[in-house]
Amino acid sequence: MSAFYADEQFPLRTTRHLRNLGHDVQTVQDAGKDNRQIPDNEVLAFATQQKGLF
Repeated sequence: MSAFYADEQFPLRTTRHLRNLGHDVQTVQDAGKDNRQIPDNEVLAFATQQKGLF
């Protein structure tokens, strides 16, 4: 299956559905990085660094 990193605008319902299908989905909230208004390029950099960890 695939691994995803979902930012704050990604629908929680979709995250749950992907998880139910067996995909590994980490959210910004899971990572403790919610409500910080982190720029998209920093979200992408974090997700790239996490490759293989979720």
